[in-house]
Amino acid sequence: MDKKNALRAGALASGTTLMMLLMSSPALALTRDDGDDPGPGLSVIETLGLYVVAPIVLFLVIAGLVMVGDKTRKQEKQV
Repeated sequence: MDKKNALRAGALASGTTLMMLLMSSPALALTRDDGDDPGPGLSVIETLGLYVVAPIVLFLVIAGLVMVGDKTRKQEKQV
C-alpha cells in the first residue's frame, strides 16, 4: 500500500472513531428509562471471574477440544 492509500485509510479510521465517540454521549447513561430496574452491582472478584477467568477457561476448553480432535485425525492417517 502506498503512502496516499495509507494516509487515506488512517484518516478514515480516525474520523470514524471520532464521530462514534462524539455521537455516543455518556450523559445519556445518567437518565433512567421507564421500567429500568438495575440489580445489585458486581464485586471485584465477580467481575474478574466473569470477564477475565471465564473467557480464558472457555478458550482453553475449546483449544483442548480442537487439539484432541486433531490428534485423533492424525492417528487415523498413520494407520
